[in-house]
Amino acid sequence: MQRYIITETKRVGCNEKGPADEYYTIYRNVFDKVIDYVSAYKVILTSIKKEYDAFIETIKKGRKTAFYLHGKLKVLAAEPTALVYHQRRAIQLEAKVRIIENNSTKIQLQIDQMKQMRAEYDKEEVKLCASNRQLWRPIPGMTLQESVSLEALNKYKQHLEDKYIKRKQDLTTEYVSAQKKVELDEEMTVLLKRRDIAESLNRDLQFRHQRMQVISHTLTTWLKHNMRIPFQDVVEIIRNTKAVYGSSPVSFISMNKDGSVGKNTECFSTGPGFNELISNGEYEKAACFAANSPRRILQNIGTMNKFKAVGKIRGKPLPLLLFFEAIFSRSHAFKRPVNADLTLEGIKCGLSEKRLDLVTHWVTQEKLTFSEKAGDVIVAYGEQNTYYKPRCLALAQIIYNECHLHKKALLCLCKQGRIHEAVEHIQQFKDFTSDDLIMLITVCPHIELIKCLTQERYGKPPIFSFVLTVLHVFSADMKKVGIKLLQEVSKGGKDLIEHLVMGDSFCSFEKWQEMANICLQNGFENLFNDIMSVLRSQAGVSEISEDDSFYLMEHVFCIYWYSHSPMDPCQSFLGVPKYLWGSDTSLSAIQSLDAVASKWCLASTLERMTEVAMTGEELASHYTDQQQTKV
Repeated sequence: MQRYIITETKRVGCNEKGPADEYYTIYRNVFDKVIDYVSAYKVILTSIKKEYDAFIETIKKGRKTAFYLHGKLKVLAAEPTALVYHQRRAIQLEAKVRIIENNSTKIQLQIDQMKQMRAEYDKEEVKLCASNRQLWRPIPGMTLQESVSLEALNKYKQHLEDKYIKRKQDLTTEYVSAQKKVELDEEMTVLLKRRDIAESLNRDLQFRHQRMQVISHTLTTWLKHNMRIPFQDVVEIIRNTKAVYGSSPVSFISMNKDGSVGKNTECFSTGPGFNELISNGEYEKAACFAANSPRRILQNIGTMNKFKAVGKIRGKPLPLLLFFEAIFSRSHAFKRPVNADLTLEGIKCGLSEKRLDLVTHWVTQEKLTFSEKAGDVIVAYGEQNTYYKPRCLALAQIIYNECHLHKKALLCLCKQGRIHEAVEHIQQFKDFTSDDLIMLITVCPHIELIKCLTQERYGKPPIFSFVLTVLHVFSADMKKVGIKLLQEVSKGGKDLIEHLVMGDSFCSFEKWQEMANICLQNGFENLFNDIMSVLRSQAGVSEISEDDSFYLMEHVFCIYWYSHSPMDPCQSFLGVPKYLWGSDTSLSAIQSLDAVASKWCLASTLERMTEVAMTGEELASHYTDQQQTKV
């Protein structure tokens, strides 16, 4: 144990008078070793170690307390000295504050004196400025450098002289003296009086004209009906007419077939009312006046031109637009719709004023007569304003449907992206030719549209041929669309190709072969192989050379010839051109003849066939024993 104590003491680096903490730790470890070594006295030694640890902790705590109390004692001892120092510093600072306050007071007095002197100086300067006159000022429109340049001054002088001459001329042409104005006012008063007299005379003459018109119409009607009623009754009818005594509106007398007097029908007078409203600038009232005119007397191109001639008025709506709004809003009050010319002009006017909302309301709600030009105008507006293009296409589609222009309506549907509605439109109106569909695909080359046209829908056969579509797309420089179509078909595999070939009633196998060549040229080798495989797998289909294509339809011609001939087969057989029997393919013609000959009498057929065989050496050479047995 002693050796352990010496070794640990050296390792820690302390001597006997060294720090107590290290010694305490070393001796604690020694106690632990002794306790572990002596097991019989373990309890006693453990209690002794506890007392030792408690004693050591008490010593440490006493040292800490002593150190704390020693510091506190130093602080208490230094408090009187600190107080003296603080009092001395406070006296010094108070002295400095008094010095600063004195300096501030002096500076404030100096500032007040300076302000007073400045105010007195400003008063004197104002008096001097008021008494002195500024003799020089800069020339307006010229810089300081130009104002001292003789050339610039001469140029400016010439400018002022020209301006003076112009003002002098304006004084003689655009201005009048006050005396002249009085004369003009008097002249205006005279003219207004003349106008009032002329208007009064005009009303009087108009009333007389209306009265004479009523009398003339009544007498004419009476004469047309062979004077069935007495003349005195006619005179009484004329006297009872309000128009004769100046009441409006004008009334005409009508007579029924039996000679009785019918109901009065009012006739509208364009009179000074409408024209006065136009001349006074009351265009809204004039538009309502024209819209409410009976029998649409004022709803014509002439009235429209009057509003059109007014043009635009700053800060007010366009008079022409007011006219169309009025007549279109009252279109349901008449049996017939507004005519096509006014409808077209109204749509043009609305679009020119960028009032697509009005045009939409007119097309969808009002009673108008549509035309192809109206639809074209709306489509053109949509092309110019792409933001409103979908709405314009929808409006144009409504117009085209009303005009039974199904091709243009179909085009509008496709441009809107409503592909399925377009296909239903095609199926509903079956007047679309192949050229129309090709043109539609050219204008709207949508993949979805082409798929709907070339595939079955709800058990119905396809509307158009897929092969013709592909051939047209590649021939019309739309290679990207064609590549997408071929990619879509190649995804379906051989089953889709076979389905397309079997369901294609539009194209021959040669067209499919052309499509296969296009697939090969554009890198779709698998698609090419699938198409050729499907074509070769069909019954009766084989590749032929160009030399044999001359006799390709020989069999069909023979069947048609013999089955439709008015003669018996053998007589018509004698008229077959000789070249038909110059090749091996004539055997098919002989077989056709055998099939047709069975419809005729066997004996006569044998005799005639014998004659044919005797007269035609080429036929005999090809006519085998098997065919002779059949005959």
